[in-house]
Amino acid sequence: MNSILILLSTVLFVQNTWQEHISQAGHFQILVPGSFTEKTDSVKTDVGTLVYHTFFLQTDSTAENLFYMVSYCDYPSSVVFADSTDLVEDFFKTTIEAAAETVKGEVAYASDIKLDNHPGKQWRIDYLGGKAVIKNRAYLVGSRYYALQTIAWKEKSLNSEGTRFFDSFKLLPN
Repeated sequence: MNSILILLSTVLFVQNTWQEHISQAGHFQILVPGSFTEKTDSVKTDVGTLVYHTFFLQTDSTAENLFYMVSYCDYPSSVVFADSTDLVEDFFKTTIEAAAETVKGEVAYASDIKLDNHPGKQWRIDYLGGKAVIKNRAYLVGSRYYALQTIAWKEKSLNSEGTRFFDSFKLLPN
């Protein structure tokens, strides 16, 4: 009986480590299995200096997912028009190709998604010689780009924790 109670309390503790992260400045909320670390980087590009706000959690090597991330960046409105299908498609295509190239990986799939009627893409990159998987969801909300990501070992890549993370992402009113 005591071992059942210990097992039950351990399971409850693990389930309760998920917490809601709210970013008022980023206008989003999401569930994450721990506390995010926040980082801001400025990157000079052809369209000007872009400021990337990144929230990430790195777990240990035994976790279902090794890494969780949400980032957002505001592009100049003249660069990205979320209401122009062709521009959005080109923007996501370039983003996915660059992401795969950065890790020397291969895009396993990419498909269209939506969040509250905003255009988006989800895709998977296999990398490290097929040993690891990066799952991504990204959305364009006006000229703001949101990116969500998990990284897992391939044998653990089909897990409910990644789905829970992605599906919990919600936009907050401005």
